[in-house]
Amino acid sequence: MAQVQRMSRLMVKTLRDDPADAETLNHKLLVRAGYVRRTAAGIWTWLPLGKKVYENIARVVREEMDAIGGQEVLLPALLPKEPYEESGRYEEYGDLLFRLKDRKGADYLLGPTHEEIFTQVVKDQCSSYKDLPVILYQIQTKYRDEARPRAGVLRGREFQMKDSYSFDTTDEGLAEAYALHRAAYQRIFERLGLDYRIVSAISGAMGGSASEEFLAPAPAGEDTFADCPACDYAANTEAVTFPLAPVDGSAHGPVEELDTPDTPTIETLAEHLGVPASATLKNLLVKVDGEIVAVGVPGDREVDLGKLGEHLAPAVVELVTAEDFEGRDDLVRGYVGPQGLEKVRYIADPRVAPGTAWITGANKQDKHAKNVVCGRDFEVDQYLDVVVVEQGDPCPACGTGLRLDRAIEIGHIFQLGRKYADTFQLDVLGKEGKPVRVTMGSYGIGVSRAVAALAEQTADDKGLCWPKEVAPADVHLVAAGKALQTELALDVAGKLGAAGVRVLVDDRAGVSPGVKFTDAELIGVPQILVAGRRSAEGVLELKDRRTGEREELTVDEAIARLTA
Repeated sequence: MAQVQRMSRLMVKTLRDDPADAETLNHKLLVRAGYVRRTAAGIWTWLPLGKKVYENIARVVREEMDAIGGQEVLLPALLPKEPYEESGRYEEYGDLLFRLKDRKGADYLLGPTHEEIFTQVVKDQCSSYKDLPVILYQIQTKYRDEARPRAGVLRGREFQMKDSYSFDTTDEGLAEAYALHRAAYQRIFERLGLDYRIVSAISGAMGGSASEEFLAPAPAGEDTFADCPACDYAANTEAVTFPLAPVDGSAHGPVEELDTPDTPTIETLAEHLGVPASATLKNLLVKVDGEIVAVGVPGDREVDLGKLGEHLAPAVVELVTAEDFEGRDDLVRGYVGPQGLEKVRYIADPRVAPGTAWITGANKQDKHAKNVVCGRDFEVDQYLDVVVVEQGDPCPACGTGLRLDRAIEIGHIFQLGRKYADTFQLDVLGKEGKPVRVTMGSYGIGVSRAVAALAEQTADDKGLCWPKEVAPADVHLVAAGKALQTELALDVAGKLGAAGVRVLVDDRAGVSPGVKFTDAELIGVPQILVAGRRSAEGVLELKDRRTGEREELTVDEAIARLTA
């Protein structure tokens, strides 16, 4: 027996117009169709229809997590600060962390993620190798104080997430748990009807040896990923690499100083000298945990600060300000060059390879230098891929030009290793009777994000268009008329419900058929069944919401079709 929801009694209020503050498709449609309601910036109420979609996604996640041996728990959202101080993340999270005090003045936080607490749980509950391996998971509300919440439920300050953690005594066991989660995630997203890509990612502050993201391509996405049309390479742009290929620089002449007045930017320098920007070396100054660091990239490329920050995490990376140049005679604003920078660490993109020659700042006002050769005139302290990836950049696997696309991150899996086990000294007694340090994996799925991603990917110009697995009902039954049509619709709804079909029936009195049809398309249930002009003959119209195909069926035929 499935639920029959009557719209005459359902708390759902549809809107004809988009919310004034809505920028993305999911934000517009989820509000207009009565699935969610904004409570405050980045904080949303899930209304009855929205809660059903959310729970359907959570059900699929639970079923697949249980299938790989996961055990569901529920950790608190209100957490003491001490575990996060031990891991260093109490400070690393910075302004993203919601901090609060209780009436006694003790410090707490609202959990942004739960690695620390899961590690403590296992340390308390597991003492022997016989207790492992174990996979624990929860579906829990997380909190991050986003500076600019946007895109509806896609980027909120409160959001719902499945996070799971594997605990093993060997690296081989961790690799197996990682593979189990990877396959489970593929099944989850396929069942949900999401178009997704698995891409390489960098671990950043999470640490660990392996990291992959599951991305749902969509214009509203905040991630950019690259894929190759000629091979199976795909990666978040933060993880795209460029090979370090030294060249022979012996043919380059000695360094020559150039008079370049009023050329503090790459554009003005290139125009003054009549050279392409790619012949110049851009040196961006940043502060890494307060220390000034220079970052060198070709002049025609931009530094990806997000990428740089991920590489250097958990260190804090920020741009220098005018005040940082005060008292630093070695740093001439607009004319910095890597040669002679003795007090500044120099990071470079692999494109600045040994043997390459550049036009760059001469560390003097209104002066530049040419024939500045990497490896001869300056040394690179650390190579990192830090340029903004562009369409057509070579594929690291085969060299073909890459394509770029926007996407929503819906899942992320990490091989964490022993980072948190080391912090909390998570050991178990091994087979040889000696302590063994446990190794961990961390695996997340954005459950509320998946709602938004599905809305973005499946909606059309009429409204939402849910896959059957997640839809709030299997069929939307519309009584397009008065008493006769309503009576027939309710009768058919009862029979469908008794057969296990989830039904949303529009039996609202005083609402025109046109409004009901518009609402049915906006709400997006996969099948729309109409009791209309031929109701007296016992004939209904069945419409496929996605394709728009229609056919007339008798009541018995319609019930047979929908219960097949």
